[in-house]
Amino acid sequence: MDFQTLCVLGLGYIGLPTASTFATHGLRVIGVDVDRHVVDVLRNGEVHIHEPGLRTLVQAAIHSGNLVVSEVPEAADAFVIAVPTPLSEGADKQADLSYVIAASESIVPYIQPGNLVVLESTSPPRTTLDVVAPILERSGLQAGSDFHLAYTPERVLPGQILRELIENARVIGGIDRASAEAGRDLYAIFVRGEILLTDATTAEMVKLMENTYRDINIAVANEFARVADRLGVDIWEAIELANRHPRIDILRPGPGVGGHCISIDPWFLVQTAPDLTPITQQARQTNDDQPAYVVNLVNQTLDGLSGRRIAALGLAYKSDVDDLRESPAIEVARLLASEGAKVRTYEPFDPGAVVPGAEPAASLEMALQDVEAVILLVDHQTFRELDPQQVKGMMSGHVAIDTHGVWDRAAWDSAGFELHVLGVGGENA
Repeated sequence: MDFQTLCVLGLGYIGLPTASTFATHGLRVIGVDVDRHVVDVLRNGEVHIHEPGLRTLVQAAIHSGNLVVSEVPEAADAFVIAVPTPLSEGADKQADLSYVIAASESIVPYIQPGNLVVLESTSPPRTTLDVVAPILERSGLQAGSDFHLAYTPERVLPGQILRELIENARVIGGIDRASAEAGRDLYAIFVRGEILLTDATTAEMVKLMENTYRDINIAVANEFARVADRLGVDIWEAIELANRHPRIDILRPGPGVGGHCISIDPWFLVQTAPDLTPITQQARQTNDDQPAYVVNLVNQTLDGLSGRRIAALGLAYKSDVDDLRESPAIEVARLLASEGAKVRTYEPFDPGAVVPGAEPAASLEMALQDVEAVILLVDHQTFRELDPQQVKGMMSGHVAIDTHGVWDRAAWDSAGFELHVLGVGGENA
């Protein structure tokens, strides 16, 4: 198929890079977001997301005239839905498809025969067939016979989005073969990686399988760290030795699992078949419990939390990104504060980020001033490279807690710190 115009609904972490990349490859793109603030920021030549190279890409797309930002969709040859799919409120851990539904409904008046609609939002299996297709067919056109409908999951790493968007393999699932092929023709405009065609439900499940697999493996690593704490074993040495086996690749433990993918997507699989996913459910429980385990480690290290002055370094869900969604670091800081600790947080990518009960610091120096203990919650590069001698000069205490196993123990010991590392000895279970 030949595409001249594209309408992208949702200008977040995936939609904005996708829209901008298509625009810089020659398509006229209407980028749509219902958040007026997002629209205003982009129209002013700025971006609302921290991602290396994104600002330059967006500005190039807008200045070329190919990217137009709007609050409402327009007619186009193809439509890409890239809106959030969070978990619903409450304890049932169901996918909230309200954004997908609203985006689908918004383009019904604009669908024409021969159009392509692609869902990119991570969704439970059969969402494309059972949710999106019936909505789009309110146009009077039939999915498959009158217009093409496909699903393709984003598979990019924050911090590497612009490169991986182009270079990674792309799975495209259509509700029929022609729809899959139409999706291939669209993404072939910029994708250099292999484009793999399948059906829509398989493509939906592929994304959930990928993130569930990682979640389960992280849960195993966190479980190993807990056992190591009880036995007095150094989990980091044990993992390094175990990974010398040619078929073993144990991941790194930490304070938990966050972000809008790995901590969310497994629940979509559980929602589809709760009776068939006990391992997935247990892994989610293990990783969700990890922040409380870390708080217990801090409690034992300090012999109590009430009134303790603690600097918590990092609030993002992973290193070197500004994304705070579902962050276990935030949960650790919140739990520490709820137990009576006087917590001061510092997130270099978002210094104003607020955690209930904690005090945000505008700089590292302010975070460390007169605290008894410092805890590394996110292994940002700037925190990895901290000079323990300088850190010691800012604090009143001498306790340091590393939940990622990245601080040089000899250096921190020689600076006079009492360094405690997650998964290295101690009775914390």
